[in-house]
Amino acid sequence: MTHPTNASPAEATDDDEDDSPACVLVFNASDPSGAGGLAADITAIASVGAHALPVVTGAYARDTAEIRDHWPFDEEAIAEQARSILEDAPAQVFKVGFLGSPEAISAVAAICADYADVPVIAYMPQLSWWDESQIDLYLDAYRELLLPQATVLVGNHSTLWRWLLPDWPSDRSPTARDIAKAASDMGVPYTLVTGIPLSDQFLDNVLATPQSVLGSERFERFEAQFTGAGDTLSAALAALVASGADLAAAATEALGYLDRCLDAGFRPGMGHVVPDRLFWAQPDPSDDEEATPDEAQALKVLDMPAHDTKH
Repeated sequence: MTHPTNASPAEATDDDEDDSPACVLVFNASDPSGAGGLAADITAIASVGAHALPVVTGAYARDTAEIRDHWPFDEEAIAEQARSILEDAPAQVFKVGFLGSPEAISAVAAICADYADVPVIAYMPQLSWWDESQIDLYLDAYRELLLPQATVLVGNHSTLWRWLLPDWPSDRSPTARDIAKAASDMGVPYTLVTGIPLSDQFLDNVLATPQSVLGSERFERFEAQFTGAGDTLSAALAALVASGADLAAAATEALGYLDRCLDAGFRPGMGHVVPDRLFWAQPDPSDDEEATPDEAQALKVLDMPAHDTKH
């Protein structure tokens, strides 16, 4: 570990700046289960190699199975958090999760407009847990204020279909390009549509514009029910774009990362499975070897006694 020096920021070299991870400003709600929200964003962004600048937009009351309630933050508190850190640390990408209210959407959209050169990765979660009148107000504000600021819209096929194409006239399901066309009409140049059901036990995930498919990744359907996959994917995508990857390559890598997170998923409570965003940090059982006596003694020094109140 290197020791800090007394050099001023003005004396920092270009090499020092180049060694710093890219920064992603994240707007999302606090999730006490750790499955989604800011917890998912921060872990996924760090795992991919960028640095999260988290802005709290509200707080969920939830567990790993369901969302029971949500309390939105005041829009001024959200804006002040974001503008304070943006005056200090430049963000290469904005990632927008659940904002909680039309007023918060307006505040975040204004910040995105003020930093028009910064790409915006907007993730639309599934909102069926919420009151229907609140959903309608939220989606209307999102459509009018935030979608024109978004660079990439990320969402599940069924969620985006019901939102953007509520009067879809055909018997067939809309394709990713159909959904991308609807998003493009509202100002979004790229759409990443996930969870498109195929005839076999696979799901397709497609990055599209109205004119073309820029990339697609097909993965086998997992038996388990997950919570937090969408936040994980959109956060990883934002981090990869912030780090300099082109969008198509970033989408492919982010989808591969999500697939491995889901494959290594775990159930921390009695509800759904949570993606393991640090799957690469887990020890490989096949690599375990019996420690030598000296190594065992060294490890004993690091053992901590159980807390007195431990059950």
